[in-house]
Amino acid sequence: MTKWKRIAQFQLVSEEQFGKSLEGMDASAVYRELKLPKRATEGSAGYDFFAPFDIELKPGQTMKIATGIRVKMAPNYVLHLYPRSGLGFKYRVQLDNTVGIIDSDYYYSDNEGHIFVKLSNDSLENKTVFISRGEGFVQGIFSEYGITVDDDVTQKRNGGFGSTTK
Repeated sequence: MTKWKRIAQFQLVSEEQFGKSLEGMDASAVYRELKLPKRATEGSAGYDFFAPFDIELKPGQTMKIATGIRVKMAPNYVLHLYPRSGLGFKYRVQLDNTVGIIDSDYYYSDNEGHIFVKLSNDSLENKTVFISRGEGFVQGIFSEYGITVDDDVTQKRNGGFGSTTK
């Protein structure tokens, strides 16, 4: 049995924070059904994120999805988000930012580090994608990283999606 480094913990954002992200839905009902990301098998690198509600993406359509998930991780790690392989292979489903990067300090942002995913259906075969609530739709992989010897950054994060360059 492999001895894994345990470097992170997935959590739900507060119900209040999650509710701010959903328009036209019963946020409480959706929140009660949220599932934390899990690996499917012992050898899986990726943690499957589960759709919080039914998702339908017509060809050319894009949707921003509030996952209700946050992650607390060791400071020298990052979480990379990718579409599930089958969705990309069968339908050309892609993340709009190609790879989601969740930095360790995002957890402490005013939005509780709420992870969002923006998916696009780039189907060239006119296929509509249906993802049922509770089905895996993206996967997260943790990676350790280093910094340069002359790094002297002291700025603190508050936000996501480009907040560190403002």
